[in-house]
Order: sequence, then structure tokens, then C-alpha cells
Amino acid sequence: MSEAAVTVPAVKLVVQLKLLPDADAASALRSTLRTVNEAANWVSAVAFERGVPREYELRKHTYAELKARGLGAQAAQQTIKKVRDAYTALKANIRAGNLGRPGSGRRRRAESKPVTFRAQAAQPYDDRCLSWQPDRQTVSIWTTGGRLKNVRFACSADALTMLRDHRRGESDLIERDGVFYLIATCDVPGKPVDEDPASFIGVDLGIANIATTSTGYRAAGRGLNRHRRRQRDLRRKLQAKGTRSAKRLLKKRSRKEARHTANVNHIVSKTIVTTAERTGAGIALEDLTGIRGRVRLRKDQRQQLHSWSFHQLAAFVEYKAKRAGVPLVYVDPAYTSQECSACHHIDRKNRADQATFACRACGVMLHADHNASHNIARKGEAVWTAGRESRVPATR
Repeated sequence: MSEAAVTVPAVKLVVQLKLLPDADAASALRSTLRTVNEAANWVSAVAFERGVPREYELRKHTYAELKARGLGAQAAQQTIKKVRDAYTALKANIRAGNLGRPGSGRRRRAESKPVTFRAQAAQPYDDRCLSWQPDRQTVSIWTTGGRLKNVRFACSADALTMLRDHRRGESDLIERDGVFYLIATCDVPGKPVDEDPASFIGVDLGIANIATTSTGYRAAGRGLNRHRRRQRDLRRKLQAKGTRSAKRLLKKRSRKEARHTANVNHIVSKTIVTTAERTGAGIALEDLTGIRGRVRLRKDQRQQLHSWSFHQLAAFVEYKAKRAGVPLVYVDPAYTSQECSACHHIDRKNRADQATFACRACGVMLHADHNASHNIARKGEAVWTAGRESRVPATR
């Protein structure tokens, strides 16, 4: 570690804990979620009618009614904040273009009605409404029917350690398929980042290959794509049947693909970050923001593009890098697949096919993704050097 090392801010992670309430406690929790989300829908209607005022003004119009509906003081405040945060997120999505261009049908529908909340939607709890007893693995939690004490929860040993040592701020109560979970936020200290990495590992993200690095590691996407196709075909068959048992099976399998994809992305991101940590290198990732809107594909290719979880993989690499103290930068992906990593000649014809790169200038032949990863690594070094130089104060 060089003397120029600095300490990065804490990494925010979440821990999911499964609640194990008895029948009466489960009924109270279910009733609480239903009540607070019905109240949130009413607050949302008031906010929409009044042009989405600021939180303080919205509180003046809704707080008394929420108290009359049986919500405690803190629960009422949290419900108002939840609604206001939902409108803030909606505004940010509209501004970012995630709901289409102005005048599009999807954007009109989003802007023309209040935000709504499902009966099982998450409800935030602060330390006044929820207290933890990690050593006993129990919680005391507020409900509309009174406070529930000594409600047991289950989690892994690592999650329990993280909860005990690093939990900060609010936790969310959710119900999923009749099971209750608490999602706790933890601030995990990051390691100092070395501002003088030995080199940079370029990571090319793709569909045929999930990730290819300039060190030679390649995570093939064949297995993940095959799993997605299998799940898609099964969904079609079950939806075509339409029987009660088919619908029950569809619900049971609804999140299986997402869990499998997240597991694969965790494995790939851990491999990349571990290699960088061991070799003292930094990581360079492509900035693929907005790629789904820029790329034009045939109809049979669109499903693959829209199920491509590049953002999740990048997020996993980012938080793991922060925890390990590994430098990370995002680079412009322009021409990384067309530029020769040996002579830097750029030509669209350099891509002989999806997997082969053949430079028209110097004749070098490489795997296309491996060539792109070297270009990303070189750009990463340039971005890191430029950023480091910009932080040096000017001489007087």
C-alpha cells in the first residue's frame, strides 16, 4: 500500500432476515402492511391532487388522518416519507428517460395517475418502531395491533455478524409469498484505496460471454442463456395451460431466474475483484448507461438484450471493489470492439464475426472480447491518471 492511500466511505449493504412469527404475530404483521399501504395510497392521492408538495407541507395535509387510521406517530411519518420518496424516484426516472420520451404512452400513464402501493409493499421501520436483539436472534416490532416482542428471525452466520456490527438506519418489512422478511441496511467500512495501482484489469461485458478480462479470465454466458431460454419456454407452456396448478407453479418459479442470475453475477464479480486485489491492480468497466435505448436489434434478439443484467454485475463489482480497497473506474465503451489493442487501428471491418477480431492494418488476430478488454484496460489507466492529476492543487 502506497503512502498516497486514502480511506473510502463505508459501503452500504443490505442483509435479508427471515421472520419466524407465530400465527397471531403473522396476522398482525399482515394487517399492518395492508393498513400502512392503504394509507400510503391515500397519501399518494392527496399528493397527486396537490401537485406533489414537499414532505413538510404534505405532512400538514395528511398526518392527522393517518393517526386517526391507527398509525403510530413514527409509522405515520415513515408512510408520508415513503410516498414522497416514491414521487422523487418517479421524477428521476422520467428525467433520465427510463419511462420513454415526452408524449409516449408509458410516460403519459405514469404521469397521469397517483403512485400506488401493493398491499405487501415494503414499509420502512426506524429504531423507534423496531429494536433488535442479535444475540437472541429476535426483534421487537410495532404493528397496528400493538408491539410484538421476541419475534424470532433466521439468517446466515455472516449476515448475523454484519447485522450486529454494522447495522445503521432504517429497515424494511416486506411480505413475499406469505413469508415475512426484514431488510436491514448496514454500513460496512471500506478498505483504503491505493491511488497508485500496478495496472488496470479491463472488463468487457457481453451476452455471449458475461465478462472477459484482460488477464485472460472469461465467464461464458452459455449456461446462463440456456437457463433463461428454459425458464422462458416453461413460462409459455404454463401460461398456455392456464390451469390452477399451472398458475401455482408459475408463482412458485417467478423469481427463480432472477436468483440464478444474481448468483452467477456474484461468482463472476468475486473472481474479478479477487484477481485485482491479489495483483494490486485496478478495475476498468465500460459505462453502458442507456445502451438498451441506443442499440437496434432484430426482434428475435431483443429478449436477450433486455434480460442482460450488465448493471447488476457492474454494481456487484463496484461494491466488492470498495470493500477490498480496489480502484475502479468507468470508461467510454466507444470503439473498444473495433480498435486493435496492438496498433490501435480502428475499423468496423476488424470484427470478422462475433468472436473473432482480425486487424486490417497489422494482421493481429484475437478473440474479440479479449481484444476489447485490453482496450478498456488502457482507457482505464488513462482515466485514472487524468483523475489523479486533476486532484493535485495548482502551484502558486
